[in-house]
Amino acid sequence: MRCTFGLVAWMLGAALAATAGVAATEPDAVAAVAVLRAGGCGGRVALSAPLLHSAVLDQAAQRWAEGGILTAQGGTRYPDSGLAGVHVQAPPARLLEVLSSNHCSQLAARELTQVGAYARGVESWIVVAGRRSAPVADANAQYASTVRRGAVPSSVAPPTPIAGFSQERALALVNAVRARGTRCGNRDFAPVPPLSLSGSLGNVAQGHATDMAQHGYFEHTDLAGQTPADRVRAVGYHERLVGENIAYGSPTLDDVMRGWLDSPGHCENIMDPRFAQMGIASDHGHGSRQGLYWVQVFAEPTA
Repeated sequence: MRCTFGLVAWMLGAALAATAGVAATEPDAVAAVAVLRAGGCGGRVALSAPLLHSAVLDQAAQRWAEGGILTAQGGTRYPDSGLAGVHVQAPPARLLEVLSSNHCSQLAARELTQVGAYARGVESWIVVAGRRSAPVADANAQYASTVRRGAVPSSVAPPTPIAGFSQERALALVNAVRARGTRCGNRDFAPVPPLSLSGSLGNVAQGHATDMAQHGYFEHTDLAGQTPADRVRAVGYHERLVGENIAYGSPTLDDVMRGWLDSPGHCENIMDPRFAQMGIASDHGHGSRQGLYWVQVFAEPTA
């Protein structure tokens, strides 16, 4: 089975610069989206048609950046379409690189038709629109309900149990690797102290796994623009450091652990001696993506 993996350590960041061949009068983020779609995310996905730069979506992005809900004109939904948003931060020179690495599937989707953006300092807010079955305005409300309780909304059915998976068994596998030390890519890690389970981090992991499974995306930043650190803080967890591993398609806990350990960045998250606690969860996808979505959250709590 084809598996997909993603990782983030501490705060997920991103941003980008205008690229040759795209009008210099457009926001850097809009130019970056155009390049990403025209190049199929560096050849990883099918090429997508260019998007129309929309002043209405520029305004929606600015309202979102100022703390508003992700909607178009005057707080209403974009006519006959759904909105999706990406919030990134990083030096402009890295914007295209990080969008391609972390938001390719969302921004290269063929059903999208328009794009807008707003930038402030090294942060960019990108809003895209097109015919979608689940408007992001609805996803925002559902996600807000999720993080306030630190769990999956009560309206969502509990995830189907996965054979051979439990947080306790996942912790045992992680701590076995930490106890003996391992090699992550070209870097050797000596044994490090064991992790403990955190119910709060487990709830954050479950909420993000279920959100990705329900809405068919695969990103560290969710549809409400929340990063892993945002989600951890939203449940009242006080952290010094947050990390997250995600994966899609691995059918078992053993399989996803092998995949993470074979990937240098994910492996380094697992072996990072600064982390003290973790939570892990999985949920079944829907529609054309019925595989398992996995989320592993690490944190160093404040004293």
